[in-house]
Amino acid sequence: MRRIALAVVLILSLVLAPLAAEAQQAGKVPRVGYLVLSPLADPPSAERAAFLAGLRELGYVAGQNIILEYRSAAWNRDLLPDLAAELVDLKVNVIVAIPGAVEAARDATQTIPIVVPAFLDPVEEGFVASLARPGGNITGTGTAGSELMGKQLELLKETIPKLSRVAVLWSRSASGLRQLRQTQSAAKLLGVTLQSHEVTGPSDFPQILSTIMRGRPNGLLIVNSPLTSAYRPIIVEFATKQRLPTVFGVKADVEAGGLISYAASIPDMFRRAAPYVDRILKGAKAGDLPIERPTKFELVINLKTAQALGLTIPQSVLVRADEIIQ
Repeated sequence: MRRIALAVVLILSLVLAPLAAEAQQAGKVPRVGYLVLSPLADPPSAERAAFLAGLRELGYVAGQNIILEYRSAAWNRDLLPDLAAELVDLKVNVIVAIPGAVEAARDATQTIPIVVPAFLDPVEEGFVASLARPGGNITGTGTAGSELMGKQLELLKETIPKLSRVAVLWSRSASGLRQLRQTQSAAKLLGVTLQSHEVTGPSDFPQILSTIMRGRPNGLLIVNSPLTSAYRPIIVEFATKQRLPTVFGVKADVEAGGLISYAASIPDMFRRAAPYVDRILKGAKAGDLPIERPTKFELVINLKTAQALGLTIPQSVLVRADEIIQ
């Protein structure tokens, strides 16, 4: 009888062990990496706060039923490959790669799913095969950068009817080139002469800003990129000092002292990235999840900056503003 009892215990242990392991795995708290080029602000930036709010809407609370592994390069791009490798070594379930850090995440893993909030031209950049079926291990939400360049230039022209020469500050990438081409096409229709200024690194800024003023532009258009975002304070300070009206593709640039921005709502893109993480944690493949296009756009005007520049914003522009900074 004792032998029979031992045999029964042994059989039950063999049968139940996989079930117990499966239950333990099911109860394991998911670990999500968050890779970003910029410093991590405290309290969180509007974008990161929106992503966390999106997770909460789905029932995820950081530190309770989900663990967020933050890795920031603090604007030091050379650190990104090692930071991405750290997340891979931690065997995170998903990596949320913020634009500027996407390439490092892609190079670090071809198996861990990568979610990108506010993707800018992911097909042009070669990150995905198509918006409808990204393929591979990358997906996320997309902005509409190049499609909006004409609208941004049009708003600047409407604000300054005598606008004739516009300096364009941009950095080279497939997306940057595409946005530059869109701006050039819009400039021809508006009768505006563009003065192109490519920035390749931090050391370029002093020389380029000096060159911009020699061209005597009436306005400055900044093509959004990690590099131009990183040096936002320098650009805004320069434009204010030179009394140069600016148009940006990011609301934060106008909050920092720029004149006008027209763009997709970046916080909304970050909030909508949370369901991608949720679906992947529940078994979906990143490559099967279509990249969503933006649905919310914002026109933001800084009246304080306008006053400093001696500009009167036309009522036809003001009435269309989603937000006016006094």
